[in-house]
Amino acid sequence: MVTQLVRIGAEFGISCFSGGGFDGLAGKHEAAVRPVTGGLRTRVLHIGDYDRSGEHMFTTLAEDVLAFAEAAGVEVQFERVAVTGEQVVAHNLPTAPPKATDRRSFSGTATTQAEALPPDVLAAIVREAIEAHRDLEVHRQILAREETERRAIRESLSRRPRDRMAAH
Repeated sequence: MVTQLVRIGAEFGISCFSGGGFDGLAGKHEAAVRPVTGGLRTRVLHIGDYDRSGEHMFTTLAEDVLAFAEAAGVEVQFERVAVTGEQVVAHNLPTAPPKATDRRSFSGTATTQAEALPPDVLAAIVREAIEAHRDLEVHRQILAREETERRAIRESLSRRPRDRMAAH
């Protein structure tokens, strides 16, 4: 799943990071200060299991990273994009009863693993979430700047062989 998400993110120039279970504070701190070095607004699109642990992981990740980010003077926003109760129903995903031993609060009556989302459905969900937050004017400006830079590089490279030959 991570490889697929990295590929989708790369299409938009977005980094993808994977946590393992309940991430430690060091990883959360790194996630919070990463926007400081890049100087960019950051929105975390979260994918997790639809169960007590998945919802708790999202909540604690957001709380901890937001606290570190606030201390560093940066803004980070969080959005859970998958798996949601609506997606379980819409895509007829397999479910299981919640674990009786897990006493954390949970909004659902049945659980679903993130891996239950078919790859094409997950890709569509992620792309839609990214597109919902893209600034199309900024994107247009970046593409125009890239084209200008590409043209300048081509012109520079095409002049070099002639310049060298004239110098000999």
